Amino acid sequence: MYPINNEWAVEANGLVKVFGENRAVDGVDLKVKAGSIYGVLGPNGAGKTTTISMLATLLRPDSGSAKIFGHDVVKESHIVRQLIGVTGQYASVDESLSATENLIIFSRLLGLSRAESKKKAADLLEEFGLTDAAKRPLKNFSGGMRRRLDLAASLIAQPPLIFLDEPTTGLDPRTRAQMWETIRRLVKTGSTVLLTTQYLDEADQLADRVAVIDRGHVVAEGTVDELKSSIGTSSLQLRVQDTQDIVRTRRMIEQVLKVPTNLSSEAGKITTPLANPDLVTDLLIALRAEGIHLTELSVQKPTLDEVFLTITGNGVTDESTDTPQQSKQMEVANV
Repeated sequence: MYPINNEWAVEANGLVKVFGENRAVDGVDLKVKAGSIYGVLGPNGAGKTTTISMLATLLRPDSGSAKIFGHDVVKESHIVRQLIGVTGQYASVDESLSATENLIIFSRLLGLSRAESKKKAADLLEEFGLTDAAKRPLKNFSGGMRRRLDLAASLIAQPPLIFLDEPTTGLDPRTRAQMWETIRRLVKTGSTVLLTTQYLDEADQLADRVAVIDRGHVVAEGTVDELKSSIGTSSLQLRVQDTQDIVRTRRMIEQVLKVPTNLSSEAGKITTPLANPDLVTDLLIALRAEGIHLTELSVQKPTLDEVFLTITGNGVTDESTDTPQQSKQMEVANV
């Protein structure tokens, strides 16, 4: 393994990839700090997978540059490939073999001894809850089981940088939570993770920073909280005990918070923008003085769904970034 003495796991500047008339990636800049989890999000066809493919040396950029731990992805691809692991959206395993046989073969290809390969396979199968199915033909595996096995295979060597393209697609909520813990463990033990995801709560739970890609461009970048704050303020939601107090309550909110209010379709519920959370205490004191009793009170930040709708005009859907035309023209970097 090559020595790593670089603060940045990924440095991409002006990455461009064109398929025919389509500029799938059009000037993407990314900086991923070593030892972090970085999320790449965007609507369907935004260019996320194509970007990952260039960073992982699977596609040659048409222009721009990218470095992995300081090594150029084109000029030093042989070094870069020693530093990364890639897990795609679909399982890259041999269906004619069992889970154990697949992992042993992958381990042997990476230079582990037969004994080390057997132990590594057993440990990974246990970690991903596949021990009971270890000898079962893969053709009998569910989609979620295939995803778990695919990720297990990519972690055999635990490279310094791991690309995860839709890592929890097809997994049930319990297995998704287990996968999140595995990803966190990878970072705690020294890896950097760059993931694309269609699940906004996944980015909320995992990512230290997030890049939003739309139409081949990075249109927003920052922490999840920074992205939420960029589209507006939080909101105050409250419900009065007596619906006859609605008018008085709205008047008090407008006087204290100096903002308009919106009535919910739910009886007695009021929602209002909240620019200054410190004023909530003043509002509660004022409502108590008026004898108005509340049954519910909460402060809500903008959601990532709202971030996407505001920034891109689209929600996040199941990703299939590359069109058939792009897939046909996709070439493995010839270096």
